[in-house]
Amino acid sequence: MSDRLSVLKTYKLYVGGKFPRSESGRVYEVTDSKAKWLANAPLSSRKDARDAVVAARKAFGAWSGATAYNRGQILYRVAEMLEGRRDQFVREVADAEGLSKSKAAVVVDATVDRWVWYAGWTDKIAQVVGGGNPVAGPYFNLSSPEPTGVVAILAPQESSFLGLVSVLAPVIATGNTAVVVASEKSPLPALSLAEVLATSDLPGGVVNVLSGRTAEIATPLAAHQDVNAIDLAGADTDDGLAKELEIAATDNLKRVLRPQPVDYTETPGIDRMTAFLETKTVWHPTGSLGASGSSY
Repeated sequence: MSDRLSVLKTYKLYVGGKFPRSESGRVYEVTDSKAKWLANAPLSSRKDARDAVVAARKAFGAWSGATAYNRGQILYRVAEMLEGRRDQFVREVADAEGLSKSKAAVVVDATVDRWVWYAGWTDKIAQVVGGGNPVAGPYFNLSSPEPTGVVAILAPQESSFLGLVSVLAPVIATGNTAVVVASEKSPLPALSLAEVLATSDLPGGVVNVLSGRTAEIATPLAAHQDVNAIDLAGADTDDGLAKELEIAATDNLKRVLRPQPVDYTETPGIDRMTAFLETKTVWHPTGSLGASGSSY
């Protein structure tokens, strides 16, 4: 039997539940820790970034309006599918981060567990950050969390899978939609995660994944008027990019989560969930007044 040629994988963007090539038609070479060629990844343009924001905004209404229980079930289904493609992710993480297969397996298992952890928080976070407030008057005063909106996420550069999930899962678990800029150096795990999301129950547009030059994609996202918040986890602080993006984000008063040292192997708190939540406060008269109440 003659030797057959291997079929090389074509990686594409993930926008609005579909897999387009970059609008620019450009790609860039992705290599492993030993400079060996792995694949060509799409080099996203500003137009790709704008298209991803449009898709995220379109998906926001239905996703934020879904019950917390339903979002949890959908996220748990994603974890099931990640588990089913474990071997693929072990290979990609090993190549991306220069790890042995055994160490990469530990990272992938921790990533699946992290996704399950956040799936379990969808119907619990409101009890932690919301509740009844004591007021001086005949009123019920209740605070409840609501999602911020469209969140741009610069994924961590070095932790290409565990770090990625650690910043993405809390954003969508709380009802936001996301535009993710994958690790510039190691984008393949993020692009493969997109394939899992596309075949899960997650509605198209809830997560959109772009690859390419982080600074090139992040600049239009930071300044975009329809992006409500931005997580700068993957921004380089040494070259001033994080500061530039933070300044651009002030134009429409985006919420900004600054880059900070994080050990993604540690059990996360709830900070990344609460970072992209707004608090709605409702007043309602007590007794038999029969008023419908008001909110602000």
